[in-house]
Amino acid sequence: MNGRVDRLRERLEEPLLVSDAANVFYLSGLESSNAALLVEPERVRLFTDFRYAEGARSIEGVEFVEAKRDLYQTLSELLDGTIGFEATSLTFERHARLHAGGLDLVPRYGRVEELRAVKDEDELDSIRRAAAIATIAFERFADKGDIVGHTERELAWRFEQFLHEANADGVSFPAHVASGPNAAKPHSNPGERRVEKGETVIVDAGCVVDGYCSDCTRTFSTGPLPDELQRAYDVCLDAQLVGLTAVKPGASGPGVDSAARDRIEAAGFGEAFGHGLGHGVGLLVHEDPRLAQESRSTLEVGNVVTVEPGIYLSGLGGIRIEDLVVVTDDGAEVLTSYPKDLRTLD
Repeated sequence: MNGRVDRLRERLEEPLLVSDAANVFYLSGLESSNAALLVEPERVRLFTDFRYAEGARSIEGVEFVEAKRDLYQTLSELLDGTIGFEATSLTFERHARLHAGGLDLVPRYGRVEELRAVKDEDELDSIRRAAAIATIAFERFADKGDIVGHTERELAWRFEQFLHEANADGVSFPAHVASGPNAAKPHSNPGERRVEKGETVIVDAGCVVDGYCSDCTRTFSTGPLPDELQRAYDVCLDAQLVGLTAVKPGASGPGVDSAARDRIEAAGFGEAFGHGLGHGVGLLVHEDPRLAQESRSTLEVGNVVTVEPGIYLSGLGGIRIEDLVVVTDDGAEVLTSYPKDLRTLD
């Protein structure tokens, strides 16, 4: 078993039942839709059913317990005493079943997620490779051009093909392509709208390598833009670059967010930027830490975060520019290197 479990034990007041699938994978290496870990002072028990048994048996440092397909029935029968549980992932129904089995359950928050937020070198290597693949896909997408007249759905599928062709294990989320008025919606799903001349097209995509995600957004034009939309691009890019310089160890989530947000507000677009500046990326494409006004995060070396300001002008279009970065001793190492100067595709 790796040192992650030992670091987790230092944070525990009682044994912890780990039920979140990403946390189970992080601690044990088992990818399963039906597994749980019980981390105790002297041992770690891994519970899963027959479908994952062979893989679970091969994991060093854990005691494998083959469970029924109804995992929480097995847990309610085998476990006793006082245990902590992951309050943000264990459902009410499963909590009730464990409680009915006689367990004294203590809610715990973020015990494993706090560890996951600081990446080790192996994790960073996987994320760097995922980011490099995303960069290649953006290069191929832009070089191909030929987007005017195609639907958003067709272009999203095209982008995902570029990710796979560059050896991604999979996509970290379905590619988002939003054009024209749809680009004014921060998370518009690609549909049947056809791209037209003289508008912005936002492409937001990422991939998975060895279980770790990347995330990158670029905004393209399809010809000369209305003056307000062109100015919004220039302001958004300036804010994104300022946000990148604010990323450093010890910086607060609200502080980094404000560095970029203040530029956008000063330019008169404050009401058009309604989401946080960024979020952590790792085993999930959205995890700790967060860069937002309501965040309680303080950045540490080894955090991986996005920096993605946006300006969304209803009925006209939108801009978002996003990089994936690692927090280093010197500031931010930018992993997504596709250029951010506005590129026109036809």
